[in-house]
Formats: sequence, structure tokens, C-alpha cells
Amino acid sequence: MLQVQFIRENKQTVLDGLAKRNFANAEEILDQVLNADETRRATQVSLDETLAESNKLSKEIGGFFKSGEVQKANLLKEKTGQLKEKSKALTEELHTVTDKLQELLYQIPNVPHVSVPAGVNEEDNEEVFREGTIPDLGDKALPHWELVKKYDIIDFDLGAKITGAGFPVYKGKGARLQRALINYFLDKNTAAGYKEVQVPHLVNESSGFGTGQLPDKEGQMYHVTGDDLYLIPTAEVPVTNLFRGDLLKADELPVALTGYTPCFRREAGSYGAHVRGLNRLHQFDKVEIVRIEHPENSYNALNGMVEHIKEILRELKLPYRILRLCGGDTGFTSALTFDFELYSTAQERWLEISSASNFETFQANRLKLRFKNSEGKNQLVHTLNGSSLALPRVLAGIIENYQTEEGIKIPEVLVPYCGFDIIN
Repeated sequence: MLQVQFIRENKQTVLDGLAKRNFANAEEILDQVLNADETRRATQVSLDETLAESNKLSKEIGGFFKSGEVQKANLLKEKTGQLKEKSKALTEELHTVTDKLQELLYQIPNVPHVSVPAGVNEEDNEEVFREGTIPDLGDKALPHWELVKKYDIIDFDLGAKITGAGFPVYKGKGARLQRALINYFLDKNTAAGYKEVQVPHLVNESSGFGTGQLPDKEGQMYHVTGDDLYLIPTAEVPVTNLFRGDLLKADELPVALTGYTPCFRREAGSYGAHVRGLNRLHQFDKVEIVRIEHPENSYNALNGMVEHIKEILRELKLPYRILRLCGGDTGFTSALTFDFELYSTAQERWLEISSASNFETFQANRLKLRFKNSEGKNQLVHTLNGSSLALPRVLAGIIENYQTEEGIKIPEVLVPYCGFDIIN
């Protein structure tokens, strides 16, 4: 979430940024935040003064009792009783206004980076890079949902039988190709300096709030009500929360982690070709990269993440493009996001396969994740994350773009991981 001090000192900058997001009633809610903070600070001052006066009188009472001036001591005891009641009321008032301030701050999205274009939706995103050759597959090209059935490598009906729509079963060479991609992505990430971690697939409410999935995306997450836990929508949540509440040393930065997890999202469920097959699932596999950076280096780090994902797609020889998301399409917590999309030749459309984002201090403020800077002061870090990569649509792109009359060829870089070079 945004820091109140930042809002107070940069109100117009915040308003301009929220305008890029088409955020309604921005000025009204910012004024409510500032007013609530003024009340909170005034209440805190009154409480501190009341407690200080009460402590002072308590010392005086002790002195009067020692000197035998019992009457004076009793008079002051009566006054300290009144001060205790006042401090109790002020404490309750402080908790109320602090909770109100927190609720208001939770409603405000991150301020977009200056480079983020204004816009309403995905139609207004800005293409910044494109690479790779779109193969000419001819008129007989099949979409992946037909190919996986033809070669019996992914079964959507079996998944629906045991769970429901959006939970596919990978079979034979399909399962091995899925596993090969996971291992390849992890190897690429660790070779680039990311430390591999294995994390829980369920998180508590505090973790969801820490990275911004709660309360913004509550309806998209599976909630295990009996234990009040949430199935993770992305490894970003548990991996980033490894450092919730920590105070890092400057020389511990940057932190670079990677992890593979299944991901669970309730958002799937609409109809049409754009959600068929692997295009949108309730459960899918993803390899994530997370960085915790010094604020001065976070945008260099974001550029490095983008280049890293580029290298993976080059090795897979998949045609792709990069979009800078406009304000209206940028995620709630992000300051700047680059989306990677690969071209599905059989579907004749672009499929999102990765996002690389810089959250600046937005998540760190929720996480209370800081470092001690060169001046010895505690300062919020910047957090970043990216997919490298989300598997379903990468798998769909490989299956469709590598199809031949003989079968589905395996990208050369994956053959050592698969142990075979064609699915037929």
C-alpha cells in the first residue's frame, strides 16, 4: 500500500497516477486518508501526553506517601484514575481511526511509473518489442486442444471427471514435456543467480495481504474455510512472504529467488475459444522469479528480468512480443508491468505467458520489509516478480507451433530434458 507520508507530500503526483488507472473518486479517498491520519496523529499526541502526565503523578504520589502527606497522595490518586479512564478512551479511539486509515489505504492501488501509458484496457497496451518467426503451418494446422487429444497427451475430460473443468490430466509424453519445461526453467533461473526454494502451496491471510492478493483478489482465490488458508494463485505470494517483517542489511541485497509451484485461480469459467484447452485453467504450473532490491537498483533489475525471460523464449524458438501495460490494465499492486505474449499460430492469436513487474515499495510497506541504508536508517525495499514461465500457454504454443505431419517436434533445448525429440 502507499505510505501516508508519500501521499501527503506528493498528493498531485498520486492523483495524476491514479488518473492513468481511471481510479474513481481518487481525490475524495486521498482526502479521507489525510484527514484520518491527522486525527490519528492528534489522538496519539493526546494519548502520549495523558500517559506522561499519569506517570508523572504516580511518581509524585509515591513521594507524598513516603513523606507522610497521605491526603495529597489520595487527591492525586483520584486524578490518576481519571487519567487512566481518559487514556483508555483515547486508546480505543486510536485503534478505531488506525483501522479506518488502514482500510482506506487498502483501497488505493499503486501509483504507476512515469513510463506507464494512460489507457482503459488491454487494447491500450503499448508493444515495445517483438521477436521470432511465426511459422507457416498451412491450412491443416490444428489448435492444441485437438492435438493433445490426437496424441493422447493431455485429457481434459478425465480432469473434469475427477475434479471439474479447468483441471487437466497430463499423460505420457505430455506429462514428461511438462516436467521437462519445469526443470528447464528452474535450471535457467538458477544459472542466472536465482536461489531455488520450495514453498507451501497454502498461505494464511497475512501472506495474502502482504503481497496484495487480499483484499483485492479475494474472489479469485480458493479459500480453505475450515483452516482459514488460501491456495496460492502464484508462487509470488509465499516466496515474497518469506521476508515479511524482516529488516535486511544493505549487503544482503539483492535477494533473488525462484520456485516452482502449482497455482490455483477461480477466475476461469467463461466460454469461447479464448478459454479453451490450456488457454485458461483453474490449476496450472508456473515457475516464478522474485527479487528484493535496493530502491536505486530496482528498475535495472526489472530490465534484467525482462532480458532473462527473452533468453528463455529465444532458446525455445517461440515467436513473442512484449507489452508495456497501460494504467487501466496494470495490476493493483504494480508500478510497472511488462507482459510477454507468444503467438499461437493455430489459434491466430497472442497468448500471455509471463508478466514482469516492479511493485516499488507497495508490497514492502504491507510486508514491513525494510533494510538498513547507508545512513543507518530503516528504509523500505523494492519488490519485483516475474513468471519464467507460466506453463500452460507455453505448452500450448509449443504443441501448436511445432506441429508437423509426422508429429509434434520438441524444441531442441528441451530434448535432453524430455529424452525424446517428437510426440507421435
